[in-house]
Amino acid sequence: MANGKEASRSIWKHRGRRFATGLNVLISLVLAIAATVIINIMAMRYYARWDLSRHHYYRLSDKSVQFLESLEGTVRGVVFFQQGHRHYEDVKALLKEFEYTASKNPELDLHVEFIDPDRDLARVRALAADYDVDDPNVVVFDCAGRRRYVEVDDIVTYEARVEEGRIIKDLVSFHGEQAFASAIHAVVQPEKPVIYFLGGHGERDVVDYNPATGYSTLARALRRDNLEVKRLIPAASGGIPADCGVLVVAGPSKRLSREEVELIEDYLNRNGRALFLLDPYVETGLDTLLEKWGIRVTRDVVVGMTLTGRELVVSNYGEHPITRNLRNVQTMFYLPRMLQPVSELNGGIDQVDRPSVTVLASNSDKGWAEADPEMRPPRFDASADQRGPVPLALASERGNVAGLDMEIKPTRIVAIGDSYFVSNASLKTGVGGNIDFFMSAVNWLLEREALMAISPRDPFRVELSLDRKRVRLLFLLAVVAVPGMVVLTGGMIWWKRRR
Repeated sequence: MANGKEASRSIWKHRGRRFATGLNVLISLVLAIAATVIINIMAMRYYARWDLSRHHYYRLSDKSVQFLESLEGTVRGVVFFQQGHRHYEDVKALLKEFEYTASKNPELDLHVEFIDPDRDLARVRALAADYDVDDPNVVVFDCAGRRRYVEVDDIVTYEARVEEGRIIKDLVSFHGEQAFASAIHAVVQPEKPVIYFLGGHGERDVVDYNPATGYSTLARALRRDNLEVKRLIPAASGGIPADCGVLVVAGPSKRLSREEVELIEDYLNRNGRALFLLDPYVETGLDTLLEKWGIRVTRDVVVGMTLTGRELVVSNYGEHPITRNLRNVQTMFYLPRMLQPVSELNGGIDQVDRPSVTVLASNSDKGWAEADPEMRPPRFDASADQRGPVPLALASERGNVAGLDMEIKPTRIVAIGDSYFVSNASLKTGVGGNIDFFMSAVNWLLEREALMAISPRDPFRVELSLDRKRVRLLFLLAVVAVPGMVVLTGGMIWWKRRR
């Protein structure tokens, strides 16, 4: 009887020990889970990031860091990007870096939301209409209703090559940092700059939806760049409005009156900004005005490298903030007019307040300036034509005097010998850097080029040269050998414990 009681006590003691052990394990597991949850919550709110990569591909430049530290406001970023897109991870990592850097500035609240257009369809429909997004793979920045759109073409530059009958695009540069920083900078500004398009002389119209000649696509691009677009007829408006950020004269087909030219001249003399798109074979009445600013309008057209014989492919750019980010990008013009810098206005000891003129784009040394407009196709005539490179786009600036410790708003002018290169038909093709060239010129005229100095990132490539035998061996090691060893080891441990 005593032995039975002893055995019963032993059994209950053993069960009690097992229960205590199990309870201890359960409590330890609960505490471990609670500690993990607390640590993760704390890490989400209070964290630090280190870039341990060798190339520091996503580390923000000092210019971007200082820029984010100086901003105020609440900025929302909505990323409509497909997760399978080639640059999704690049965009995500870079925007996370922007978000982390902005969190150090208590005056700036930057929040980025990632939405996959292929999965979260309800969320996409709700936001797409609000943000006017038709296609995926675009990032929208919003601050108090001011919006800026950054598309894939704004953050990457490709170089096309033909290999075995296929067109292969190689990534040349990734300039997402500059694009995102410029977008944030644009939306935090309380006022939208106003771009006035001159009318009344047969100019291209921003409300013209003609698929060939209209400017409605360009107007949409300007509005998406947080700019306000208006039409202007000086006679009806009593002159050029005081809120004019940039005056655009886009391909007039009729001559401007002397009074209108004087209004434009007076506007420029008051530190105005203007963009002239001048088609060939048209007398605009602006020649004398432009020559005062160092830009001579000629009758010749610029010809050279072409794809079909009707357009001019240009990749020869001058050193200027407008063209800084156009490396390896081609711009396509259509029978552009030749524009010459007036050399006597550049240089000289007494030329301090004279305009400084810079060539923005020109054809190659294989092209020329064709003097005979009737020649089809154009042929070089050494006695009448000028051998390339000859310019077709110029920038003029006056008032930005080096060495003076004071801020003076300079007068800035950009003249381009073609207006068709940003028409609906030209932009619809989606080739070349036409819209990039135009928008870069507008941003320079508006002095929004402060962030244009951020250098693009050159991609680094890791290439593995493997033949079929090595690929098969790598597959067997990764898919068969390593998992097989894990299964075999687990099986041996199980068999040993069972024995």
